[in-house]
Amino acid sequence: MFGDFTTVLHDYWEQFLYMLPRLLVAAVVMGVVWVGASRLRTWLATKLSAHSDDPLLTDFLTQVGRWVLVLVGLVVALNILGFSGVVGGILGAVGVSAFVVGFAFKDIAENFLAGIILAFNRPFGVNDTVKIQEMFGQITKLNLRTTEMNTFDGRDISIPNAIVLKEPLINYTRDGFIRQEFVVGVDYDDVAAAIALILEQVRKEPEVLTDREPFAIVDELAASTVNLKVFFWTDTDDYRRATLELRSRVMNRVKIALMSGGYALPPDILELRLPTKMPAIPIQVAMAEPGTLADPPADPKKLASKPSADLGTGLGAS
Repeated sequence: MFGDFTTVLHDYWEQFLYMLPRLLVAAVVMGVVWVGASRLRTWLATKLSAHSDDPLLTDFLTQVGRWVLVLVGLVVALNILGFSGVVGGILGAVGVSAFVVGFAFKDIAENFLAGIILAFNRPFGVNDTVKIQEMFGQITKLNLRTTEMNTFDGRDISIPNAIVLKEPLINYTRDGFIRQEFVVGVDYDDVAAAIALILEQVRKEPEVLTDREPFAIVDELAASTVNLKVFFWTDTDDYRRATLELRSRVMNRVKIALMSGGYALPPDILELRLPTKMPAIPIQVAMAEPGTLADPPADPKKLASKPSADLGTGLGAS
């Protein structure tokens, strides 16, 4: 039995020595292909960047080119090892098993194809501010399977490309400008003059676009104020600075100008109505007698405080 085991090991050793040159050549080929794929990615990135202004498309095509070269190298290495029949069988079985594999990897294939469509369709670019479903932030990268987004509160989100392709996408950056609005309430005295003053202050803000004229309308006649809605346009290269920060500055400028101009910013008035059939509620204001429940005796611990005692005596005397 030991002799049979030794014979089997000897046969395997001879087969290994027979395959060793091919293994070395295949390993060298795979090493060269791997290094070449990295060089190809760098070369493609340089060439495509020189002829294209879209970094998302450039990055996507370089990734595809790299993995295509790696796949070709793998097929060559298998042929060197004598697995040409295996490779032919795999390629021949692709047509038969395409349905099974496609069903099993439906989501992966769907995201990959969606990535290809997004790379060429280009509904957004790097650093564009977009909203997809409830996700809102800047696009940082387009991968083979996912789209990377960085939100304004510091979260990194990987969104499957199929969702990006299927769901409505709002791009706040593509056109280069966006309209902002806010509401301010003034009294009923001189609404037209208040609107003129507000628009004057809005135009003085340097980052408000001048080629798109700001305007204001009467939005609501409230109980104590006339609510004015103010509209103005701004650049969206930097969404946070151009919307949140600029809107805050414009609102603060308008508030200061209105108060300096003598315009009141009255608070809301609350009107309380009682049912008509309810009897009158008598209300009487009177000074409480010393020592009663309405005017309890002073706390002994506070008697040492003479100013407080004097003040209490003075109120009782009055």
